[in-house]
Amino acid sequence: MKKSPLAILFLTVLLDLIGFGIVLPLLPTYAKDLGANPFMIGFIAAIYSSMQFLFSPVWGRLSDFIGRRPVMLVSIFMASVSYLFFAHATTIPLLILARALSGIGSANIAAAQAYITDVTDSKSRSKAMGMLGAAFGIGFIIGPLIGGFLKTNFGIEMVGYVASALIGIDFILAVFFLPESNREAKKISHVISSLMNRSGQPLFASMKEKSAIYLDGIRTAFSSPPIALLMSANFIFTFGVANMQIASILLWKEYFHATDQQIGYLFAYVGFISVIVQGGMIGKLNMRFGEHKLFLWGHIITFVGVFFIPFIPPVTLFTLGLGILLFFAIGTSLVNPINISMISLYSYTQKQGQIMGYGQSINSLARIFGPFSGSILYGIFPSMPFIVAGILMLAGTIISMSLFRYEIEALDAQHESPADPQTAE
Repeated sequence: MKKSPLAILFLTVLLDLIGFGIVLPLLPTYAKDLGANPFMIGFIAAIYSSMQFLFSPVWGRLSDFIGRRPVMLVSIFMASVSYLFFAHATTIPLLILARALSGIGSANIAAAQAYITDVTDSKSRSKAMGMLGAAFGIGFIIGPLIGGFLKTNFGIEMVGYVASALIGIDFILAVFFLPESNREAKKISHVISSLMNRSGQPLFASMKEKSAIYLDGIRTAFSSPPIALLMSANFIFTFGVANMQIASILLWKEYFHATDQQIGYLFAYVGFISVIVQGGMIGKLNMRFGEHKLFLWGHIITFVGVFFIPFIPPVTLFTLGLGILLFFAIGTSLVNPINISMISLYSYTQKQGQIMGYGQSINSLARIFGPFSGSILYGIFPSMPFIVAGILMLAGTIISMSLFRYEIEALDAQHESPADPQTAE
């Protein structure tokens, strides 16, 4: 009963990410063809993560209220429509709109993660989160290959059409095969009636009210020490990785003299290793070593995989370089799903979707600022982004070590913590 919804959820997320991977590698070049300057290209790239940052907690909180299924359906449909806009985005404003809509639709990852927590127990949750991570790896292997083929042979319009069609299939699968997992969700009719408060004004009527509610939710999440540590580790780790990703492409081109096709092979290699670790190994490793130890070692392994990238001889990119990237792929494949799983374990039961939404927002915030940091640091000194990323991995290691004082047995007390302002007296 639990496996079938997870299989459908995995397939829907996979199709969504393949659609995303189809468009992503072509975006900077297409924006430049439309006349975008370097700043505007950066803005177009950042608008996607910006919308994810803003809407992840919205979708997560809404999924706590009305259920995971309706949130997934609406957001998937929106993502499909966004790629139709992309297919016809012949101006920069239309391209920005398409990427903004895509970011809003794809911000449903918090609801997908909350769905997993609904249908798994603490022992199987890391494996299920690993399956979600494997979908990312597969999407980033298949997507760019399809996108490059379509752009070369059929033009940019077909890229948008195919991405939209894939996510449209995703929507149809979710409609027929994805059941509701949140038993405490309220009916749509009740939601509609509650959209007006007693004074007759729309709920969340002003930006001031929205900000107050958002900040109140952040304070609630960070009132739990382990959640605060995990959220901090999430930002530090994601920022460090995003900080070196753009720089790695520039480094491989300018210092290692790699071609675009060879760089594609490197990314596919990392994605392939990620699929193996997150899709098949992480559950067994968790059962043997536990999440806390894997989280710690994941940071240490990632340190090796980011710090030493610029210091290998140019001729060893596809020998020693692959060994370094193996550490990177394994480390990131451990840290990301375990961070999500541990946040869910320490979250208040009735607010899991909301708190995980904040976690995804922090992740998106790091992905907004990380590439800008990496580009600036690379301009100062090509090795600097990788040194900074290594230092951040060490900071994450220290945070991971501090988490050992919080035992899983205390979770029941955490779930009913009086830190929740709605239950505290």
